[in-house]
Amino acid sequence: MDLAAIQSALRDRNLDAWLFYDHHHRDPIAYRVLGLSEKLMVTRRWFYLVPANGEPKKLVHKIESGHLDTLPGAKRTYAARQELFDGLKQMLSSHRDLVMQYSPNNTVFTISLVDAGTIELIRGLGKNVVSSGDLIALFEATWTEEQIKTHFAARDSIDAITAAAFQEIGRRVRGGGTNESEIQKWILEAFRHESLIADDPPVVAVNANCSNPHYSPSSDSAAPIREGDFVLLDIWGKKAIPNAVYYDITWTGFVGKTPPDQMQHVFRTVRDARDAGANFVIQAIAAGEKIAGWQVDRAVRSHIKNAGLDEFFVHRTGHSIGTDVHANGANMDDLEIHDERQILPNSCFSIEPGVYLPEFGVRNEINMLVRTNSAEVTGRMQNEIVII
Repeated sequence: MDLAAIQSALRDRNLDAWLFYDHHHRDPIAYRVLGLSEKLMVTRRWFYLVPANGEPKKLVHKIESGHLDTLPGAKRTYAARQELFDGLKQMLSSHRDLVMQYSPNNTVFTISLVDAGTIELIRGLGKNVVSSGDLIALFEATWTEEQIKTHFAARDSIDAITAAAFQEIGRRVRGGGTNESEIQKWILEAFRHESLIADDPPVVAVNANCSNPHYSPSSDSAAPIREGDFVLLDIWGKKAIPNAVYYDITWTGFVGKTPPDQMQHVFRTVRDARDAGANFVIQAIAAGEKIAGWQVDRAVRSHIKNAGLDEFFVHRTGHSIGTDVHANGANMDDLEIHDERQILPNSCFSIEPGVYLPEFGVRNEINMLVRTNSAEVTGRMQNEIVII
């Protein structure tokens, strides 16, 4: 735990304290931010208060009294429920605005982990509970300079693998045939050679399968790839070194000489929507503006709506990227949620609009890295359908 950084962040936001709480490992964020072992047997409630100024405080059960001993601060124990209540009341007596893993109306559900009863308990003590969303983003989804280097290293490998995968598809289609699963295995072997790892295998999808954003081929059901097919590759990975961060892209191609007009139209609509989002971010950050995830989504979604294809764009525009491919920073989302979390310096996210028709689907994904006064697309940008 970086106590000084947490307290500085609280003071910057004029907040009194961050109250961490857990039982049965319901809040993995608390363990990561505090640096606690996730192997602890946690059968009783514990509370840990980090004030904006001063010494932290602990409240733990007597039979699990050592659970927070790795953290600084004074400890109080309880056994009976009245002891818990009295201890909590005393712990919070000097504070009013408390940050917790909570999101109003469960809007950002990935960070809204404290149960409703505990929120009622804290509010019953006269406290104002504030969402920890932006603080979580600061401590879980901003990168060090070393992590940024690992992102660019993954980019160099994955951009090359993606280009080679399209060439391999063409070679195999014209040399005896292939299918989605075989190309997926080829990409995974290329990952091994480049010391890349990923939480799940890449998406290799053909035609109608491209319209399922979470499609994954299997050896039993993989579709063949033939002349005249539309192919989508969604490839994400990171270098196999500690604290490495992900690079995550999606490209599309056509097996043949000239893609049909409808494919060209949909691809160009998605591409231009992607560019609208990237340009909005670049210009806003350069102007010193603070922007939230929902604003990026709206810039992208408006373009697709103007093209009359918005009913086929059924997911958010993008997601936070970190040591997990889906990290705990701001998502580019004004559809599934209205994500008001700020896009922070040294954070990275995807912009990946998609239009999914019954016959085929197009998604075009880039990554953007934001600095204090600038933003950039970190990899190659696809501007035309790849001719395979």
